Amino acid sequence: MSSLKDLYQEADWKKEKHAPAIEAPETVAKGEPVQVAVSVGREIPHPNTTPHHIRWIEVYFQPDGGKFPFQLGRFDFTAHGESPDGPDTSTVYANPSVQCSFKTDKPGTIMATSYCNIHGLWESSRKLAVR
Repeated sequence: MSSLKDLYQEADWKKEKHAPAIEAPETVAKGEPVQVAVSVGREIPHPNTTPHHIRWIEVYFQPDGGKFPFQLGRFDFTAHGESPDGPDTSTVYANPSVQCSFKTDKPGTIMATSYCNIHGLWESSRKLAVR
C-alpha cells in the first residue's frame, strides 16, 4: 500500500503540463503582502476537457523551522465542458489558474499541489526570503 506522499509527482512546469507553476516574489519585507499566482498548463496547455482536466489546486506556506505548513487556499475547478447534453457540449471550461496573498514575518517555502483526473497528484515549491 502506498502512502499519499509517495503519489505526488514533481517536474519542471516548463516541460510538464501537469506541474503547478508558482509565480511569487523571491523576497518581501516583513508583513508585506505576498502575491502568489499558481497555474497548471502555463507553458504547455492542459486540455481541461470533460474526460481530462485539473480538478483542484491547493496553495501552502511552510515557514522555515515550522512544524506544519499553513494552507493558504484550496481552489476547485468544476466546469469542464459538460452539460445535460453530455461531455464537452458546453462552451464553459475552467482555467486552472488562481491568485491569493498572505503576510509573513518569516522566510519559508510556498508549495502548490494540483490534481489531474487522469494523471494524479502534482506538486511544486519555491523559496521566499523575508528582509
